[in-house]
Amino acid sequence: MLKVAILDDYQNVSQQFVDLKKLSGKYEFKIFSKPFIDETDAINQLVDFEALLIMRERTPMTKNLINSLKKLKFIITSGSRNNSIDLDAAEKKKITVCGTDINIHPTPELTWALILGLARNLKEEIDNMYQGYWQTTVGIDLKGKILGLMGLGRVGSQVAQIGKAFGMQVIAWSENLNLDKCKELDVLPCSKDDLIKNSDFLSIHVQGGERYKNCITLKEMDKMKKTSFLINTSRGPIINEEDLIIALSTNEIAGAGLDVYEKEPLPENNKLRFLPNALLTPHIGYVTAENYNMFYNQMIEALESCADGKPIRLIKK
Repeated sequence: MLKVAILDDYQNVSQQFVDLKKLSGKYEFKIFSKPFIDETDAINQLVDFEALLIMRERTPMTKNLINSLKKLKFIITSGSRNNSIDLDAAEKKKITVCGTDINIHPTPELTWALILGLARNLKEEIDNMYQGYWQTTVGIDLKGKILGLMGLGRVGSQVAQIGKAFGMQVIAWSENLNLDKCKELDVLPCSKDDLIKNSDFLSIHVQGGERYKNCITLKEMDKMKKTSFLINTSRGPIINEEDLIIALSTNEIAGAGLDVYEKEPLPENNKLRFLPNALLTPHIGYVTAENYNMFYNQMIEALESCADGKPIRLIKK
């Protein structure tokens, strides 16, 4: 019987989307609903498993972890790519890596929840309503404001279209910006410096990795308007977190809406949690019932295909 670990089921909901009991005669499942303390803890708890079903960008599949799990044969991740899997190490150990489809639109939707929340001071107003207060802040319009997008791929393009619907001027920059896409969406291409200086709302939609790590530091935030807002639903390390804390604490920028962080889950004592101008969500950009239903059912489908020696949706470097 194949031993299978389902990792990072933070909400403990995987069995709401897939019936594991139907597969109990073929697989032995164990669900891990809490993050591992560290990599050593992960290795110790996963040492006997042959297949790992993982949620992308949660437990990293490092070279050391992969090499330490001697019985591991299959890694199946949510999404069609996962930068936290060391694919070279997996290939050397002849471990099959598979993925799933993913709906992209939930992340642009959450991006706009953060933008609207910042524009209308929803965090403060909601908290104050429960304290018995009434109309304690003054919000701002979106119409006529400049929406700056760092990245105009699948997610950034949807954010741009919604921005245009709100009557915003949309500008964009990335290292590989598609000018045809800019023309199609009526988005003004610009330099990184102009993006930083001119945006009223600067929203990040580039991929993670070394290319964009620390792309936004205190140097960039010093150039932003003091009335501007920074939104990140992409990857935490794109913004230098310590610099962001300084900028928010000194009102160098008006606020930030964040769904991603350098360390996840965000530690309880992280200073971001205590800043009034930080609107925070716990990396829920892709966390919807529709996506989870797709993830878990396609993970099981991929597991079955691997067990039968005919893997599907292979992920290779």
